[in-house]
Amino acid sequence: MNPLVSLVEKKIASLPVEVQLHLPDGTRIGSGNAVVELIVSDLKALKNLASGDIGKVGEDYVEGRIDIRSPMRDLMAAATAMLPSSPVEAARQGVFGTLVKQLISVWRHSVERDARHIEFHYDLSDDFYALWLDPRRVYSCAYYRTPEMDLEQAQQAKLDHICRKLRLAEGERFADVGAGWGGLLLWAAEHYGVDATGITLSRNQHAYVNRLIEEKGLSGRVRMELLDYRKLDSGNPFDKIASVGMFEHVGRAQLTVYFDQLRRLLKPGGLIMNHGITAGGVENDQLGHGMGDFIEKYIFPGGELTHIGHVLTQMGNAGLEPVDVENLRPHYARTLWAWSDALEARLDQARTILSSEQGQRALRAYRLYLAGCAAGFENGWIALYQIVGHHLPTRGRPDELDLPEDLGYPWRRDYMYDSHG
Repeated sequence: MNPLVSLVEKKIASLPVEVQLHLPDGTRIGSGNAVVELIVSDLKALKNLASGDIGKVGEDYVEGRIDIRSPMRDLMAAATAMLPSSPVEAARQGVFGTLVKQLISVWRHSVERDARHIEFHYDLSDDFYALWLDPRRVYSCAYYRTPEMDLEQAQQAKLDHICRKLRLAEGERFADVGAGWGGLLLWAAEHYGVDATGITLSRNQHAYVNRLIEEKGLSGRVRMELLDYRKLDSGNPFDKIASVGMFEHVGRAQLTVYFDQLRRLLKPGGLIMNHGITAGGVENDQLGHGMGDFIEKYIFPGGELTHIGHVLTQMGNAGLEPVDVENLRPHYARTLWAWSDALEARLDQARTILSSEQGQRALRAYRLYLAGCAAGFENGWIALYQIVGHHLPTRGRPDELDLPEDLGYPWRRDYMYDSHG
């Protein structure tokens, strides 16, 4: 027997779920009662299976060198067990590697490149995203306020959670940086009476949200602009700002520019809520064992992660005082599994929508991406933080605990949990 085949046979025999391998010559290796079947059409793919290079195995699947027949949860249980070490440990950089990554990050995040990156991901197909997102198409971590909530309820709870954290009030000027399909933008306008401005780099999202604004009769106080955050006018600053699922696209080297711009866009005393994915490890900007490379190639070109400690440092350097930090890591694991389950239930429709050869590759990539990220959050390889920042006024405030009307932040959490009238 081929030594590589023998090595793979031993590896799959040790996995926590039953796996069967189909070789090109018709040979089958592994359990006859397998819940995970790997059909190999190119023996070169065995090398990646043997080494546990999960990112490369994923690439083999996307490019058709391996077919996978398996429920996604069982597949992720097998994939996680195949890893030779933690993806966080494997992605650590030395001093030279960190410097190189920093230079690359600066280069890759120009205004023009960021626009191309966003279009690559978000303009894939609105109909495809609608298959597995909630009806509001909220493409970010939900908030399961109670365990029995379904995805739609948890996304509404997340939108309201953000609005409460920001203490949105009627008539305030609110900006949603990276507004997606408009879920938060419209929720804030309809439930809290704010004057709302959203920006995106996705042409599909821009057109979709502007249709919704017109249909809902909100054109007088809600607008969606096709605009880079660096181009948003700071001459008339906002009372409150939210950035949800956007700063992952900014780049580690650009975080100072990013937070500095948001501070300029925010009135003194105003609040900002930054909601985004962070690295599980202090020193890595992506996951190891090829997982980060897979996401870079097929899902989020230009995406970079950074540890929460670095994020807080950059916020502070920009003059934003962090006043509330919440980790929603398990909420995102459950959100991603809900998305994955919804996509798996509608695979035939997805194949029809993404019918081209390129579309079929994208579908295979998204199946692995959603389930793989769910496993990543479950294992703590990545996290999701909401950080409320305060644009600290220059003058002192000895009355900050006395709830003056002009105070941006009350220094107590009660307001987040009181029922909203």
